[in-house]
Amino acid sequence: MGKEKGKVVVLEERVPKLKEQRRQRANRLLVAYIALFFMLLLGVVYAQSPLSNVAVIHVEGNHHIASQQIIQLSGITKQTSFWKVKKDEVEQRVKQHPEVKDVSVKKRIPNRIDIVIVERKRIAYILDKHSFLPILDNGKVLTHAKQVIPSDAPILVGWKEGEAIQDMAAQLANTPNSILNLISEIHYTPNALDARHITVYMNDGIEVSATIDRFAKKIVHYPSIVSQLQPGVKGVLHLEMSTYFKPYEADEGKENEDENER
Repeated sequence: MGKEKGKVVVLEERVPKLKEQRRQRANRLLVAYIALFFMLLLGVVYAQSPLSNVAVIHVEGNHHIASQQIIQLSGITKQTSFWKVKKDEVEQRVKQHPEVKDVSVKKRIPNRIDIVIVERKRIAYILDKHSFLPILDNGKVLTHAKQVIPSDAPILVGWKEGEAIQDMAAQLANTPNSILNLISEIHYTPNALDARHITVYMNDGIEVSATIDRFAKKIVHYPSIVSQLQPGVKGVLHLEMSTYFKPYEADEGKENEDENER
């Protein structure tokens, strides 16, 4: 009997402690639910208030396209809710610009949108009277002209829109930038032997006689060929069926000999 009484006393002493633990647990749950409720309430209020609107629209990667154009295409304004911006939709809208090759939209909490642009490369310009029309790496000719002489790509002279210029654009698209930067002008000069003949004027003063076909594969060897020439020698580098260099002096000497024979 003594042992049983002891057990009863011990159990009776534990009952208040169990009740207190349960009460504390219930209070903690209640506080957690109240905190969650207020957080949800604050979230709803924030989402509906101007504080959730986009505050910063940052555009990067663009060189020829104005940032304001990109922002207008995106459809995002300072009145747009940050949480309602759908990246996929914005990217599709911006890609409508003919000079945009790729675009990536990033949302940065709390209210910043980053639009990263990859522009299509301008591989050349067509001389159109006194203006220069850009040609993109996909062969598309832009209608908005550049009035000043461009220095970031070669100028095509004597060309008309058609198959020849599209083929030339394809060749230039496969030409490294390091080589394109060496080219000043490309003239369309068909002759009796080659209906697709071109004359290329390099920035270093050397003239290149070539054909549209295989131009990209031929012109990449230009730096190594020129490095083997005597410094200061100017002339015509032939890149047609065979590759050889003919100095201007030789041409002038031949002309003088022909005149003397006459």
